[in-house]
Amino acid sequence: MSISITARAEARPNPTRSIQNRLPQQRPVRSPVLPSVQGVFSYHLVRVSRNRKTGPIPVTTTSANSCPPNCSFKGNGCYAQSGPLAIHWNAVSRGQRGSTFDEFLQEIATLRRHALWRHNQAGDLTPEAPGVIDARKLTRLAMANRGRRGFTYTHYPPTLGNQAAVVDANRLGFTVNLSAETLTQADNYADLGIAPVVVVLPQGVTKSTRTPAGRQVIVCPASTGNSDCLNCGICQQRDRASIVGFPAHGSSARRVEAIFFQEMHP
Repeated sequence: MSISITARAEARPNPTRSIQNRLPQQRPVRSPVLPSVQGVFSYHLVRVSRNRKTGPIPVTTTSANSCPPNCSFKGNGCYAQSGPLAIHWNAVSRGQRGSTFDEFLQEIATLRRHALWRHNQAGDLTPEAPGVIDARKLTRLAMANRGRRGFTYTHYPPTLGNQAAVVDANRLGFTVNLSAETLTQADNYADLGIAPVVVVLPQGVTKSTRTPAGRQVIVCPASTGNSDCLNCGICQQRDRASIVGFPAHGSSARRVEAIFFQEMHP
């Protein structure tokens, strides 16, 4: 299935707004966030994932209190808050599974050399305050990853402090992708020039499209069943020009679509 989404995105007014103004407003939470111990974070590593999309690579999960308050999908379409992954995430968030940050770093440092691994199939980067990435912890994670090919995605807003933390991690070899919720926001993030960018797409999209600024958006091969993370690895490529698109999926896909299309129908 292929739909024309670029033309509608190009109709978005006010393209010169500042990056802070272009960030999505926090939406009311329609369902409870997965419970977690406030201020205490838990990290879980599976050394060989059985997820069809990732393939048999190491995959991690971080407790739900790591997620930034600005994420529009929080309680409103997040794929990790439903299905079997939600059960696992809930256990990690309650501290019933997983380890401390220091223990987690030790585990990452024991992964085989050059191993491709995905950080956070659920959860986000560790914060030091709401909406603020803990730069020191991210640097320590990047250092533990040295010699390996770790990658992740973040919904944290690109404030100056968060930008610096992301730039440093990418410079150290740990790939942090900026996660956008619309094509216009994907352009805004790409304009920053600090990290690779990914974006959600409407469900059923299988063909590449372009952003309003003309950037190519490649549909994740694992989403179409043509590959998996192990055999693709594009999200780990820090210097790529293309944006990677993830079609909405799961029981709350229509909520994700509503957020994607809201820029055309404000």
